[in-house]
Amino acid sequence: MNSQCNLIVFTDLDGTLIDHHSYRFTAALPAIARIKAVSAGLVLASSKTAPEISRLRAEIGCEDWPAIVENGAGVLPPFVDAVPDDGDYRSIRNILAALPAQLRSCFRGFGDVSTAEIVEMTGLSPEAAALAQTRSFSEPGLWSGSAVELDRFLAALAEHGVSAQQGGRFLTLSFGTNKVDQMAKINETYRPAHTIALGDAPNDIAMLEHADHGVIIANPSRPPLPELEPEASGRITRTLEAGPAGWNTAVLDLITQLGIK
Repeated sequence: MNSQCNLIVFTDLDGTLIDHHSYRFTAALPAIARIKAVSAGLVLASSKTAPEISRLRAEIGCEDWPAIVENGAGVLPPFVDAVPDDGDYRSIRNILAALPAQLRSCFRGFGDVSTAEIVEMTGLSPEAAALAQTRSFSEPGLWSGSAVELDRFLAALAEHGVSAQQGGRFLTLSFGTNKVDQMAKINETYRPAHTIALGDAPNDIAMLEHADHGVIIANPSRPPLPELEPEASGRITRTLEAGPAGWNTAVLDLITQLGIK
Protein backbone atom coordinates (compact mmCIF):
# COMPACT_ATOMS: atom_id res chain seq x y z
CA MET A 1 0.00 0.00 0.00
CA ASN A 2 1.17 3.54 -0.68
CA SER A 3 2.21 5.04 2.68
CA GLN A 4 1.40 8.59 1.59
CA CYS A 5 -1.43 9.58 -0.69
CA ASN A 6 -2.15 13.22 -1.42
CA LEU A 7 -4.50 12.48 -4.31
CA ILE A 8 -6.37 9.66 -6.01
CA VAL A 9 -7.81 10.15 -9.50
CA PHE A 10 -10.74 7.82 -10.24
CA THR A 11 -11.54 7.61 -13.92
CA ASP A 12 -13.96 6.02 -16.31
CA LEU A 13 -12.36 4.69 -19.49
CA ASP A 14 -14.44 4.62 -22.71
CA GLY A 15 -15.29 8.16 -23.78
CA THR A 16 -13.32 9.57 -20.84
CA LEU A 17 -9.67 8.55 -20.54
CA ILE A 18 -9.95 6.50 -23.74
CA ASP A 19 -11.21 7.96 -27.01
CA HIS A 20 -14.74 6.77 -27.82
CA HIS A 21 -13.78 5.73 -31.38
CA SER A 22 -10.03 5.01 -31.50
CA TYR A 23 -9.72 3.44 -28.00
CA ARG A 24 -6.47 5.40 -27.51
CA PHE A 25 -5.39 7.52 -24.55
CA THR A 26 -2.42 9.26 -26.18
CA ALA A 27 -3.81 12.76 -25.61
CA ALA A 28 -3.89 12.11 -21.84
CA LEU A 29 -0.23 11.10 -21.49
CA PRO A 30 0.97 14.47 -20.09
CA ALA A 31 -1.57 14.33 -17.25
CA ILE A 32 -0.82 10.64 -16.58
CA ALA A 33 2.86 11.53 -16.28
CA ARG A 34 1.98 14.40 -13.93
CA ILE A 35 -0.09 12.07 -11.70
CA LYS A 36 2.92 9.77 -11.37
CA ALA A 37 5.31 12.69 -10.79
CA VAL A 38 3.33 13.89 -7.76
CA SER A 39 2.95 10.31 -6.40
CA ALA A 40 -0.82 10.41 -6.81
CA GLY A 41 -2.98 7.36 -7.43
CA LEU A 42 -4.74 6.52 -10.68
CA VAL A 43 -7.67 4.13 -10.27
CA LEU A 44 -9.38 2.91 -13.44
CA ALA A 45 -13.14 2.48 -12.98
CA SER A 46 -14.96 0.92 -15.90
CA SER A 47 -17.49 -1.57 -17.17
CA LYS A 48 -14.54 -3.47 -18.64
CA THR A 49 -13.58 -6.90 -17.32
CA ALA A 50 -10.59 -7.77 -15.16
CA PRO A 51 -8.55 -9.10 -18.14
CA GLU A 52 -9.29 -5.93 -20.13
CA ILE A 53 -8.45 -3.67 -17.19
CA SER A 54 -5.31 -5.62 -16.37
CA ARG A 55 -3.94 -5.04 -19.86
CA LEU A 56 -4.88 -1.35 -19.90
CA ARG A 57 -3.55 -0.81 -16.40
CA ALA A 58 -0.19 -2.18 -17.53
CA GLU A 59 -0.16 0.02 -20.64
CA ILE A 60 -1.01 3.12 -18.61
CA GLY A 61 1.46 2.19 -15.89
CA CYS A 62 -0.80 2.18 -12.83
CA GLU A 63 -0.55 -1.49 -11.85
CA ASP A 64 0.33 -0.46 -8.30
CA TRP A 65 -3.23 0.75 -7.74
CA PRO A 66 -6.48 -1.23 -7.55
CA ALA A 67 -8.94 -1.01 -10.43
CA ILE A 68 -12.73 -1.02 -10.34
CA VAL A 69 -14.04 -3.53 -12.88
CA GLU A 70 -17.39 -4.42 -14.45
CA ASN A 71 -19.12 -1.18 -13.44
CA GLY A 72 -18.13 -1.60 -9.81
CA ALA A 73 -19.31 -5.18 -9.47
CA GLY A 74 -15.74 -6.14 -8.54
CA VAL A 75 -12.21 -4.88 -7.85
CA LEU A 76 -8.89 -5.99 -9.33
CA PRO A 77 -6.18 -5.66 -6.63
CA PRO A 78 -2.81 -4.05 -7.40
CA PHE A 79 -0.37 -6.16 -9.44
CA VAL A 80 -2.98 -8.92 -9.94
CA ASP A 81 -3.86 -10.12 -13.44
CA ALA A 82 -5.70 -13.37 -12.67
CA VAL A 83 -9.35 -13.71 -13.71
CA PRO A 84 -11.63 -13.58 -10.63
CA ASP A 85 -14.13 -16.36 -9.90
CA ASP A 86 -17.14 -16.16 -12.24
CA GLY A 87 -19.81 -17.37 -9.80
CA ASP A 88 -21.75 -14.08 -9.87
CA TYR A 89 -21.75 -14.03 -13.66
CA ARG A 90 -23.07 -17.57 -13.93
CA SER A 91 -25.82 -16.74 -11.46
CA ILE A 92 -26.92 -13.71 -13.48
CA ARG A 93 -27.01 -15.79 -16.66
CA ASN A 94 -29.18 -18.39 -14.90
CA ILE A 95 -31.57 -15.69 -13.67
CA LEU A 96 -31.86 -14.30 -17.21
CA ALA A 97 -32.63 -17.75 -18.55
CA ALA A 98 -35.57 -18.08 -16.14
CA LEU A 99 -37.26 -14.81 -17.22
CA PRO A 100 -40.38 -14.78 -19.44
CA ALA A 101 -39.30 -15.27 -23.06
CA GLN A 102 -40.82 -11.98 -24.24
CA LEU A 103 -38.72 -9.97 -21.79
CA ARG A 104 -35.61 -12.09 -22.17
CA SER A 105 -35.60 -11.67 -25.95
CA CYS A 106 -35.29 -7.87 -25.62
CA PHE A 107 -31.92 -8.12 -23.87
CA ARG A 108 -28.93 -9.14 -25.98
CA GLY A 109 -26.10 -9.79 -23.56
CA PHE A 110 -22.44 -10.50 -24.17
CA GLY A 111 -23.10 -14.12 -23.26
CA ASP A 112 -25.74 -14.37 -26.00
CA VAL A 113 -23.49 -13.51 -28.93
CA SER A 114 -20.28 -14.60 -30.60
CA THR A 115 -16.95 -12.82 -30.28
CA ALA A 116 -17.40 -11.60 -33.86
CA GLU A 117 -20.71 -9.98 -32.87
CA ILE A 118 -18.99 -8.29 -29.90
CA VAL A 119 -16.51 -6.85 -32.40
CA GLU A 120 -19.44 -5.48 -34.41
CA MET A 121 -21.19 -4.10 -31.32
CA THR A 122 -18.14 -2.40 -29.82
CA GLY A 123 -15.54 -1.81 -32.52
CA LEU A 124 -13.00 -3.78 -30.46
CA SER A 125 -10.42 -6.07 -32.02
CA PRO A 126 -11.25 -9.80 -31.91
CA GLU A 127 -8.68 -10.32 -29.15
CA ALA A 128 -10.05 -7.44 -27.07
CA ALA A 129 -13.63 -8.60 -27.68
CA ALA A 130 -12.75 -12.04 -26.31
CA LEU A 131 -11.40 -10.39 -23.15
CA ALA A 132 -14.64 -8.41 -22.86
CA GLN A 133 -16.55 -11.70 -22.79
CA THR A 134 -14.38 -13.10 -19.99
CA ARG A 135 -16.70 -11.92 -17.25
CA SER A 136 -16.84 -12.56 -13.52
CA PHE A 137 -19.40 -10.22 -11.95
CA SER A 138 -21.82 -8.65 -14.45
CA GLU A 139 -23.54 -8.94 -17.83
CA PRO A 140 -23.70 -5.97 -20.22
CA GLY A 141 -26.04 -5.94 -23.18
CA LEU A 142 -28.22 -3.96 -25.54
CA TRP A 143 -31.91 -3.38 -24.81
CA SER A 144 -34.27 -3.45 -27.80
CA GLY A 145 -37.67 -3.39 -26.09
CA SER A 146 -39.97 -0.56 -25.07
CA ALA A 147 -39.67 1.54 -21.92
CA VAL A 148 -42.62 -0.33 -20.41
CA GLU A 149 -40.99 -3.68 -21.14
CA LEU A 150 -37.74 -2.40 -19.63
CA ASP A 151 -39.55 -1.56 -16.39
CA ARG A 152 -40.98 -5.08 -16.29
CA PHE A 153 -37.56 -6.56 -17.10
CA LEU A 154 -35.87 -4.62 -14.30
CA ALA A 155 -38.62 -5.48 -11.82
CA ALA A 156 -38.29 -9.18 -12.63
CA LEU A 157 -34.52 -9.03 -12.14
CA ALA A 158 -34.89 -7.10 -8.87
CA GLU A 159 -36.85 -10.01 -7.42
CA HIS A 160 -33.59 -11.98 -7.68
CA GLY A 161 -31.34 -9.20 -6.35
CA VAL A 162 -30.09 -8.13 -9.78
CA SER A 163 -29.93 -4.42 -10.64
CA ALA A 164 -28.99 -2.53 -13.81
CA GLN A 165 -26.80 0.46 -14.64
CA GLN A 166 -26.98 2.31 -17.95
CA GLY A 167 -23.56 3.15 -19.35
CA GLY A 168 -22.57 5.00 -22.48
CA ARG A 169 -23.53 2.04 -24.67
CA PHE A 170 -24.71 -0.89 -22.61
CA LEU A 171 -27.19 -1.79 -19.90
CA THR A 172 -25.14 -3.74 -17.34
CA LEU A 173 -26.68 -6.22 -14.91
CA SER A 174 -25.07 -7.07 -11.57
CA PHE A 175 -25.83 -7.86 -7.94
CA GLY A 176 -25.85 -4.19 -7.00
CA THR A 177 -22.35 -3.01 -6.14
CA ASN A 178 -21.43 0.06 -8.19
CA LYS A 179 -18.42 2.26 -8.88
CA VAL A 180 -18.99 4.57 -5.93
CA ASP A 181 -19.25 1.64 -3.51
CA GLN A 182 -15.81 0.43 -4.56
CA MET A 183 -14.49 4.00 -4.61
CA ALA A 184 -15.52 4.41 -0.98
CA LYS A 185 -13.71 1.21 0.02
CA ILE A 186 -10.54 2.30 -1.77
CA ASN A 187 -10.68 5.69 -0.06
CA GLU A 188 -11.02 3.96 3.31
CA THR A 189 -7.86 1.98 2.57
CA TYR A 190 -5.66 4.76 1.16
CA ARG A 191 -7.20 7.82 2.86
CA PRO A 192 -6.27 10.38 0.19
CA ALA A 193 -6.20 14.08 1.04
CA HIS A 194 -8.01 14.85 -2.23
CA THR A 195 -10.04 12.86 -4.75
CA ILE A 196 -10.88 13.60 -8.38
CA ALA A 197 -13.39 11.60 -10.44
CA LEU A 198 -13.89 11.86 -14.20
CA GLY A 199 -16.62 10.30 -16.35
CA ASP A 200 -19.08 10.86 -19.16
CA ALA A 201 -22.03 8.48 -18.64
CA PRO A 202 -24.98 8.01 -16.26
CA ASN A 203 -23.19 5.22 -14.41
CA ASP A 204 -20.45 7.71 -13.50
CA ILE A 205 -22.73 10.24 -11.77
CA ALA A 206 -22.50 8.80 -8.25
CA MET A 207 -18.71 8.62 -8.54
CA LEU A 208 -18.54 12.24 -9.75
CA GLU A 209 -20.74 13.40 -6.87
CA HIS A 210 -18.78 11.42 -4.27
CA ALA A 211 -15.37 12.88 -5.20
CA ASP A 212 -14.00 16.15 -3.88
CA HIS A 213 -13.79 17.30 -7.50
CA GLY A 214 -15.85 15.78 -10.30
CA VAL A 215 -15.30 16.33 -14.01
CA ILE A 216 -17.86 15.52 -16.71
CA ILE A 217 -15.96 14.76 -19.90
CA ALA A 218 -17.58 15.98 -23.11
CA ASN A 219 -18.66 13.12 -25.38
CA PRO A 220 -20.30 14.21 -28.67
CA SER A 221 -21.24 10.57 -29.35
CA ARG A 222 -23.90 10.49 -26.62
CA PRO A 223 -26.44 12.88 -25.05
CA PRO A 224 -24.82 15.07 -22.35
CA LEU A 225 -25.45 14.28 -18.71
CA PRO A 226 -28.15 16.39 -17.03
CA GLU A 227 -26.96 19.25 -14.86
CA LEU A 228 -25.86 17.93 -11.48
CA GLU A 229 -26.44 19.80 -8.22
CA PRO A 230 -22.70 20.16 -7.33
CA GLU A 231 -22.12 22.05 -10.59
CA ALA A 232 -23.73 25.13 -9.04
CA SER A 233 -20.91 25.36 -6.48
CA GLY A 234 -18.20 24.43 -8.98
CA ARG A 235 -17.41 21.11 -7.30
CA ILE A 236 -18.31 19.39 -10.56
CA THR A 237 -17.19 20.94 -13.84
CA ARG A 238 -17.46 20.07 -17.54
CA THR A 239 -14.78 19.96 -20.20
CA LEU A 240 -15.02 21.62 -23.59
CA GLU A 241 -12.72 19.07 -25.22
CA ALA A 242 -13.88 15.48 -25.61
CA GLY A 243 -12.31 12.27 -24.35
CA PRO A 244 -8.63 12.06 -23.39
CA ALA A 245 -7.88 15.62 -24.53
CA GLY A 246 -10.49 17.01 -22.13
CA TRP A 247 -9.32 14.57 -19.45
CA ASN A 248 -5.74 15.76 -19.83
CA THR A 249 -6.61 19.44 -19.47
CA ALA A 250 -8.93 18.87 -16.51
CA VAL A 251 -6.47 16.74 -14.51
CA LEU A 252 -3.52 19.09 -15.11
CA ASP A 253 -5.62 22.12 -14.11
CA LEU A 254 -6.92 20.47 -10.92
CA ILE A 255 -3.48 19.27 -9.79
CA THR A 256 -2.25 22.85 -10.22
CA GLN A 257 -5.26 24.31 -8.39
CA LEU A 258 -4.79 21.89 -5.49
CA GLY A 259 -1.12 22.83 -5.20
CA ILE A 260 0.02 19.21 -5.25
CA LYS A 261 3.73 18.86 -5.95
